[in-house]
Amino acid sequence: MSRAYVFLAGYLLMRCLGLDIGSSSIKGAVLDLETSRVWHIVREPFPDPVAGIESGFHEVSQEEIFTRAVSVLDRLCSHAPDATTLFSCGQMGGIMLMDQNFQPFTNYLSWRDQRTTVVDIDGTTTLDRLRGCWSDVVFEDLGKELKPGSATSLLYWLAQRQQLPADAIPVTVGDYVIARLCNTAPKMERTQGIGMLNLRTSDWHHAAFAALGLSGLRWPQLTSEKEPVGTVNRNGQTLTCYPVIGDQQAALRGMRLQPHELSINASTGSQVSQITSEFRPADCQTRPWFDGQFLNTITHIPAGRSLTVIESLLTELSRLAGLKIENSWQLIQQAAQSSTGDGMFCDLSFFASAMGCNGRISGITTENLTVGNLFMAAFEFMADSYWTCSQRMSPQPTWNQLVISGGLVQSFAPLRRKIETRFSLPIRDVAEQEETLMGLIPTAVVSSL
Repeated sequence: MSRAYVFLAGYLLMRCLGLDIGSSSIKGAVLDLETSRVWHIVREPFPDPVAGIESGFHEVSQEEIFTRAVSVLDRLCSHAPDATTLFSCGQMGGIMLMDQNFQPFTNYLSWRDQRTTVVDIDGTTTLDRLRGCWSDVVFEDLGKELKPGSATSLLYWLAQRQQLPADAIPVTVGDYVIARLCNTAPKMERTQGIGMLNLRTSDWHHAAFAALGLSGLRWPQLTSEKEPVGTVNRNGQTLTCYPVIGDQQAALRGMRLQPHELSINASTGSQVSQITSEFRPADCQTRPWFDGQFLNTITHIPAGRSLTVIESLLTELSRLAGLKIENSWQLIQQAAQSSTGDGMFCDLSFFASAMGCNGRISGITTENLTVGNLFMAAFEFMADSYWTCSQRMSPQPTWNQLVISGGLVQSFAPLRRKIETRFSLPIRDVAEQEETLMGLIPTAVVSSL
């Protein structure tokens, strides 16, 4: 990377700090702009949900989140006392509410929250009623983004129960952390605003909010990744803070995804994604990308979470006997290597997903019911799911290469082979384990120009 790209305010800015407020951990690293590497990775586990609340609710203490984020930041400062800027990414779903003095009204209502899926006395859910408030055109404008833990879903649930404070400011958890660090009004970078922006205008979709009874909210100012939002001083070290970007976009940027490529990520969950230069609605979610571009994506494709269900079943008897199979996944890898599936079918839709919610195993015979065949059938289903979802995004593919990432394709060679066979396209493998933090490096470079 040329040093010319990191010239800022008359001096060379070679090291920055990066913060990722993720779902499983809050982590950070020193970003080396000269070598495009991340160093001194530190992390704290993301706090557990608040105990003692209703079933299906998933709320997290905003104070505990902030405390752990500050702990990570202070440790990073000790590793890079020369750093003067902080770049961040964070989970996009869920919501928090702040008052006019920028104090929290609520806990962080997580994207894992399921309260909007509870069936009411009339046989409908909050999510059902919300969708009925929007025309198909409005839903398309919003990127067809509507999940149980989406910001609009949770805000509508609160509004329906008169639990929405007047003039409250909705923010993502990452925006809350940065606003509190800088003691300033929260701002939101557009990649964080999934399901809330009119993608045709790149502004808040106020008509959609009004249809849900959310007109009384005060939406934060939208900003770009290149605009600082404030400064923070930690132990004598002053950092200029840039807005939080979406963690999915950060990860894909860290993989250097290009518009001619289709990304397939296979880990706990799976996603397929493609960058588009214009708003191109399809049978998928559309999210803001950078520089006025968009990201067509399908998330919640069954993957590691469902495979873990099978592994748990296979090891249940040993657990009941008080025995623990320490290397169960290694044994599964070995079994799958020498298996074909032999006519077995395994639908991994054990949870609500892009492929439905009716998981099943079929085609079983006395000869083919083995661990290896079961997992090979699961891998076949995963590869077929990626193909099916890619066709929803674009029936006539506009990509000529795959970018494959995630722990599953690195751990299970048969899964990669299934994907390669299904698509018959060149593959670029990404083995990087810290995609989100790596994605903050080009963000830092762009912001420094």
